[in-house]
Amino acid sequence: MTKGKIGVQMMMLKGKVEELGVYETMRKVKELGYRAVEVSQIPMTEENVSELKRASEDFDIEIAATSAALEPVMASMAGETLVNDFDKIVNDCKTLNCNFIRIGMLPFNVLGDKDKIMGFIQKAEAMAERLAEHGIELYYHNHHIEFQEYDGKYLLDMMKEETSKLGFELDVHWIHRGGVNPVDVINRFEGRISLLHLKDYRIGQIDMAALADGDRSKFMQVFTNVVEFAEVGEGSLDMKAIIDAGLASGSKYFLVEQDDVYGRDPFDCLETSAENLRKLGYADWF
Repeated sequence: MTKGKIGVQMMMLKGKVEELGVYETMRKVKELGYRAVEVSQIPMTEENVSELKRASEDFDIEIAATSAALEPVMASMAGETLVNDFDKIVNDCKTLNCNFIRIGMLPFNVLGDKDKIMGFIQKAEAMAERLAEHGIELYYHNHHIEFQEYDGKYLLDMMKEETSKLGFELDVHWIHRGGVNPVDVINRFEGRISLLHLKDYRIGQIDMAALADGDRSKFMQVFTNVVEFAEVGEGSLDMKAIIDAGLASGSKYFLVEQDDVYGRDPFDCLETSAENLRKLGYADWF
């Protein structure tokens, strides 16, 4: 039977990497049963790349994807970019036996401007063509803003229609937050989505202390921002339908991610997600 591979988006574990180091963090990932990771928000220093390689080999954990901005997300933001550090980023991928690089989000200076966004996407498409010469695929990760409509068409669909080499890492929480059914989007993106983010969606507890001073506007801010990022299986998304649609549409890696763990240890959150995914019938995907 065809199956995918369930992994971890390491953005969740950046604090653990700072505390324990890459190698011991990856050891714990292995102990939780995961055998793939997507590297994000982990500095790709020579030491970290070396430790990722060592841990990958010692613990049989695939490096599913690395992360790189095409150009700086903010003008003042430091960090590697594909435009400025192409050779280094490609070499890191080859060192880690990794065939995917993903762009985490749009640069801030194009937000809210359709023409600037599409200009950025065309640059990403050109970079995807350049990376393809090295056997590497470039992917773009969505949030909710890509479901803004222009002339009745979602921005994300426009991005897909105007590209062919660029892949799309669909994040099902952000799709749902954008007001769209994740399964419908996954089906539309068949053949372009080797990477899928599993992130659940729940309504959290309202902080009624916001009413204490009688400030209605303060309360309404809390009231309208009560959505939380949930462990897989602890929210309202139909994860089985999402995963099955992802597999049918060509997804290879199903990466667990939770942007905020609300005070829990991220390893505990990952354990909860893994247990729930096993209960859903995906034990052999680990």
